[in-house]
Amino acid sequence: MVDRRVTSPAQQCAIEQAETWGAHNYQPLPVVIAGGEGAWLTDLDGNRYLDLLSAYSAVNFGHCHPALTRAAVEQLHRVTITSRAVYSAGYGPFVQALAELCGKEMALPMNTGVEAVETAIKLSRKWGYETKGVAEDRANIVVMDGNFHGRTTTVISFSNDETARRGYGPFTPGFRSVPFGDLAAVAEAIDPDTVAVLVEPIQGEAGVVVPPAEFLPGVRELCSEHGVLLIADEIQSGLGRTGTTFACEHSGVVPDLYLLGKALGGGILPVSAVVGDRAVLGLLQPGQHGSTFGANPLACAVGLAAVELLRTGELQRRSAELGAVLHERLTGLVGNGVTAVRGKGLWAGVDIDPALATARTICYRLLDRRVIAKDTHERTIRLAPPLVITREELEGALDALEASLA
Repeated sequence: MVDRRVTSPAQQCAIEQAETWGAHNYQPLPVVIAGGEGAWLTDLDGNRYLDLLSAYSAVNFGHCHPALTRAAVEQLHRVTITSRAVYSAGYGPFVQALAELCGKEMALPMNTGVEAVETAIKLSRKWGYETKGVAEDRANIVVMDGNFHGRTTTVISFSNDETARRGYGPFTPGFRSVPFGDLAAVAEAIDPDTVAVLVEPIQGEAGVVVPPAEFLPGVRELCSEHGVLLIADEIQSGLGRTGTTFACEHSGVVPDLYLLGKALGGGILPVSAVVGDRAVLGLLQPGQHGSTFGANPLACAVGLAAVELLRTGELQRRSAELGAVLHERLTGLVGNGVTAVRGKGLWAGVDIDPALATARTICYRLLDRRVIAKDTHERTIRLAPPLVITREELEGALDALEASLA
C-alpha cells in the first residue's frame, strides 16, 4: 500500500472533481498542474516540479517553447480548421519539410500516434495487394511481443498487455507476434503473404527496452530480401529523444515507413504522420483514407515549427550529451535500489529493486522532492526529460532519485 502524498485543499478538490466526473482510465499522480515552462511544471499552489516525463515524449521541446507557441498563436489569428476539402497555405511547406527530415518522398499527416499506426496498417495491406500481389484478405503483419502502438481495437488485437485487451474482443486478425529482439523468430514468421514488419526501435511502454545491436539491421535485411515493408514506430523514440533524429539511426537502418507523433505536435496539440516513399503512400486515392482534423492549418504551423527546431541538430546533440550524463549516473545506482538500467539519449528505463519498493512508491517519493516521473509494469520508472533541460536541472533530478532510493 502506497501512502498518497497529502495535497492542499485546492488540489484535493480538483482531484475529487476529476475522479467523480471523469472515467478512470488512468491512475495519475496526486498533483494538479496549472502551468509549465521549459522543463518545469507548476501546480495549483505554485509549487514547481522538474518534469522527467515530458508527457511520454510529447514535450521533447519543453513546455511552452517560444518558437512553437509563437507559431501556434500566429496561426490562431489566421485560420485553424479547414478540412482537406481545400488546400491550406501551411500544408505544402509542412509535408515537404517533414518528408525531407525523414529522407522520404511523401508524408501523410494525421492526429494521434495510434492513427498513424492504423494508417500504416492500411497502407501496408494495400501495398501488399496492389504491388506485391498478395491474395485479397491474406495479408499478415509481423509485430513484436511487448509492443505498444496504442489502444484502438485493431492495435490491441496484437498487444500482449492483458489489461489493454481484456473485455474488448473479438480481435482483428492478420498479425503474427514474435519475441522482440529475436531475429530468427522474425525470419520464421515471414511468409509469402507477409506485407510488413512493424517494430519500435526501442520499446517505450515495455520499459525502454533496447534490442540487440544486430536486430534492426537483420530485420531490415529480411524485409528487403522477402519484399516486405519495414515500419518503424518512432512515435516515442523519434524526433531527438535518443540523441539522434530517429532511433533507427543508431543501427544504421532506414525503414520504408516512419510513424511519427507526440513531439511532432510540439507539446501543443496532437500531430502525427506516416512518412515514406511514393511507391507506398502514392497508392492512396481520394476517399480511401482521411481525417477531418488531420493536417489542419494549426497542426501544420506547429508541426513545421517543430521540424525547423530539429533541422539544426542542436536538440539531438543535447540529448546525446546529457544522455551520457543521465546513463552514467543511473548506472552508478545499480546495486543501490536499482537492478538494471536501459535506454539511449535522454530516455531511460530504471528497474527498481522489488526488495526496496515498487516503482510507483519511488515516483511518490520523487513527487515529494518536486520531480515528476512515471512507473510502468510495477517495477520500472521511465525517465524522459525535455530535451531543453539543463545539466544542472538534470543533476538535481538525479540527486532526488538517489535520495528517493535511500
